[in-house]
Amino acid sequence: MSVFGKLFGGGGKGGKAPTPQEAIQRLRETEEMLAKKQDFLEKKIDLELMTAKKNGTKNKRAALQALKRKKRYEKQLAQIDGTLSTIEFQREALENANTNTEVLKNMGFAAKAMKAAHENMDIDKVDDLMAEITEQQEVAQEISDVISRPIGFGEEYDEDDLLAELEELEQEELDKSLLEVEGTEDVPLPSVPSTSLPSRPAKKKEEEDEDDMADLEAWAAN
Repeated sequence: MSVFGKLFGGGGKGGKAPTPQEAIQRLRETEEMLAKKQDFLEKKIDLELMTAKKNGTKNKRAALQALKRKKRYEKQLAQIDGTLSTIEFQREALENANTNTEVLKNMGFAAKAMKAAHENMDIDKVDDLMAEITEQQEVAQEISDVISRPIGFGEEYDEDDLLAELEELEQEELDKSLLEVEGTEDVPLPSVPSTSLPSRPAKKKEEEDEDDMADLEAWAAN
């Protein structure tokens, strides 16, 4: 049995290996435990530092003992930091391995499904199927053409004759429009009114102005 087997009580050849999820959960629990231990040691270091400062030169022995304990706690804290880094690296590697395993499982599952889908198919069968589909499409098109074709009513007309008749109708409409325009040229225009407009009473105004001027000159002479 290996050293790890002796330490952690691993089973022999018939022992069941833990699943990746179980191992990852155990590592996370260990990380949480060590993180709590870190917080505890950091508080103890701060406390011993305060004790050393408080005693100082007054109680040198107590100050030195506090500094020694502080150094010991710092050493333990450094060890925990290293352990946490190792556990974190191992957990991340295990998570990546678990992810890769799941990806490979899913890819294998998809490959089996694809193989099952293509189990009864080969390229010759696919070619035959596509040819049959094309043939059926052609048959369906021919049937549609036959159904949509008028039958039994003698409705077969020469397209040239129809176009000529259409041109004659358009020419008749054009001639009719031209005749209507020419007819409007003979309509007489309205005559100019024969009565003259009343003229402005300008002369009467001038006579009134002359009378006023004469009255003013007579008054000035008197």
